[in-house]
Amino acid sequence: MRIYIIGAGVIGRTHAEAAKKLSEPIQLRAADTNPAALEAFCSQFPETIGFTNVEEMLNSETAQNDDIVIICTPPTAHFDPTRLSIESGRHVLCEKPLAMNGSQAQEMVQLAEKHNRLLGCCSVRFKGMPHMEAVKKVIKSGSLGEIYHVTFVNKWERSRSGIEYQPASRWFLNSTLSGGGVLMDWGPYDFASLNDILNPTSIEINTAWTAKPQTEIDPLDTPFDVETHVGAFMTFSSGNHPIHVHYERASCTHGESYARAEIEGTLGSLRWTPFDSRQPVFLRYDKHGQIVEEQVETGPRSEYTIFDNPLLHFYRKVKGLESHANVNQQALNNFLCLTSIYTTAETGQKQLIAMVQKGVTL
Repeated sequence: MRIYIIGAGVIGRTHAEAAKKLSEPIQLRAADTNPAALEAFCSQFPETIGFTNVEEMLNSETAQNDDIVIICTPPTAHFDPTRLSIESGRHVLCEKPLAMNGSQAQEMVQLAEKHNRLLGCCSVRFKGMPHMEAVKKVIKSGSLGEIYHVTFVNKWERSRSGIEYQPASRWFLNSTLSGGGVLMDWGPYDFASLNDILNPTSIEINTAWTAKPQTEIDPLDTPFDVETHVGAFMTFSSGNHPIHVHYERASCTHGESYARAEIEGTLGSLRWTPFDSRQPVFLRYDKHGQIVEEQVETGPRSEYTIFDNPLLHFYRKVKGLESHANVNQQALNNFLCLTSIYTTAETGQKQLIAMVQKGVTL
C-alpha cells in the first residue's frame, strides 16, 4: 500500500511513524517545497521516495484504489493539494482544520463524492479511545435517563499555538494562514468528540463569542489577529429531544485552568476528561434519596496513541472495515460547527446546522 505525505514537517513525520503500525507493508512518498525539510524526512524514513513538487509526485505513478494522501501543510495550503490528490484518483486524509472556510470545505467534499473518493479529517485523534467509548456505552444503556444538559469546557492559562506551543510556527496567529485561532486549532477535536457522543440530527448555535486576552509576551513582529478564547451555547437535537450544551475552549485565559465534560440526565450524570484517557469516568445517580458516585470501567488503554488514530481510522475506512473515521459529509458537518460559531459570534445571529448523513460506496 502506498501513502503520499504532502508536507514533510513535524506532523508529516508523525503520520509516517503511524504508518509503520498498519497491518500491511507501506510504501512512503513525500513532497515538500522546502528541500531541507524533505531531506530531514527522507533521512528519518530512508525508504521514502521524495519530491519537491506535489503534482510531480502524484503523476509519477498510476493511482491504485487504496492509495492514501495525507495533507500535512498549514490550513491555507489544504485546498489545492486536496483537490489535486482527489483528482489524481486517491483518497485524502487532511490535517485539521479541514479547510479555511465553509465554502472550501464544501467544494472539497463535493470533489471527493464526484470522484468516488474518501476525504477524511485528522480531527478524530480522540475518537475510539476506551474512556470515550465507555461514555457512549453508558449513554446507550439509558441509565442517564433523558439527557438535557452538557458542559464541555477546556481552558488553559497559557498554551497558544505559535507562542507557548510551537513558537516557530507563527502562522497559527495569522487568520489568513490559519483560518482562525483556538477554535480552528482545537475545535475540530471538540466537535468530532461531541458529535460522536451525542449523535445530533441538528445543532443550533444560539449565542457565541470570541476573545483574545492580552499578555506581556504577545508578539509585535508578526500578525496576531486570532482568538485564544471562545465559547458558545448550543442546542443539540435528536428528534424532538433538545440537549443544551455549554461549550468553551481557551489556549489563553486570565481565569482558572480546568477541563470538564459532564452530561446531565434525568436519572444520572457522567463526568470525565475528554482528552486524557488516564483520568477516570464517573457515573452519579440517586439511590434512596442520596447521590451515589461510581467509577465506570473503561478497560485497558489502546496500544495506539492519539497520533496514530487519524491514519489508523482512515486506513480501516479505506479498507472497508469498521472505523471511527470522519469522512466526506461527516467531516463537513463537524467543520461547519466551527464556522457557524464564528458567524454567530460575529453577527449575533443564530445558526442552524443540519447534520446530513451520506454514505460512500467505493
